[in-house]
Amino acid sequence: MNKPYVIGIAGSSGSGKTFFLKSFLNHFLPQQVTLISQDDYYIPANTKTQEENRLYNFDLPTAINRKDFYQDIKQLFDGKTVFKEEYTFNNPALKPKILEIKPAPILIVEGLFIFHYEEVNELLDFRIFLDAEESVALERRLRRDLIERGYDHDDVMYKWENHVVPSYQQYLLPYKPEVDLVIINNTDDPKIIDDATHSISTDLKAKKIDISII
Repeated sequence: MNKPYVIGIAGSSGSGKTFFLKSFLNHFLPQQVTLISQDDYYIPANTKTQEENRLYNFDLPTAINRKDFYQDIKQLFDGKTVFKEEYTFNNPALKPKILEIKPAPILIVEGLFIFHYEEVNELLDFRIFLDAEESVALERRLRRDLIERGYDHDDVMYKWENHVVPSYQQYLLPYKPEVDLVIINNTDDPKIIDDATHSISTDLKAKKIDISII
């Protein structure tokens, strides 16, 4: 299998990456694109007490099993299927699934630190930065963590102020000027997805990569 065309997608917490990715993937046939997420490579913290979990900073590059993340990306480069247990963010109500990540001509790599990890950043052919106003991003974070993950409001705010924002400013924001495409995502407007897909498909055609987009 030839090396896939690798698209890196990163953004702050609450920038709408999940919405973007789901919509973006719908523009391609399943066999044309595959996705590997940094979030599934968190080093397990489920043995910590509630208070330890509250104070633990998940928003640091060292919270990710960087070596395994990179090696699995390289496995996809070699045409091999990756099997990975889904990370459920220590939510006991969720039973983790075994993810089957198959190689494809287009590989999407997403996560907060994908530009900061030099060995991963070097593999990317096209870089997308999702941006949102801080108030919008915080509202999305609260909605997700309070409802989907069952976190306490004070815990969410503590992590936002002490972990999320400082990490974003140190490990992601400095790379914004270097990316190929910045998407302002304050409204979850589907048009931004169409615009991004058009831009990327144009880039693929310019490189003579034969991938049909729906």
